[in-house]
Amino acid sequence: MMRFISAIMLTVVGIFATSAQSIDVTYFHGKQRCVTCMSIERLTKEVLNKHFAQELKNGKLKFKIVDISTESGKKLAKEYRITWSALFIEDKSERKDLTRCGFQYAKKQPEVFKQKLKAEIDALMHKK
Repeated sequence: MMRFISAIMLTVVGIFATSAQSIDVTYFHGKQRCVTCMSIERLTKEVLNKHFAQELKNGKLKFKIVDISTESGKKLAKEYRITWSALFIEDKSERKDLTRCGFQYAKKQPEVFKQKLKAEIDALMHKK
């Protein structure tokens, strides 16, 4: 009987731990911004609002825009070890850097960037 109760308790704890986790999408930029930097931010917002509106609303997905020219932005940029525009997607166990993807596709192939961004977020949301 105790094993059965212990198994139920572990299951309940696991459910709450899983549901409490969130995915963070963080976009870093400096004071002066190029067209590509602004495109990355705009397209990221589009993807999040179109495909993940419910997750944003319920807190399962969080989007932060960080200006690295501010004091708080500098501290966070140091933690991420970045010195200019960057895009990260992460949960508690994994951090994915989509900066290169953003600069490669956001301006000239925005649909490719949006597809890749959505796929990376989906992968983190559905990983077990």
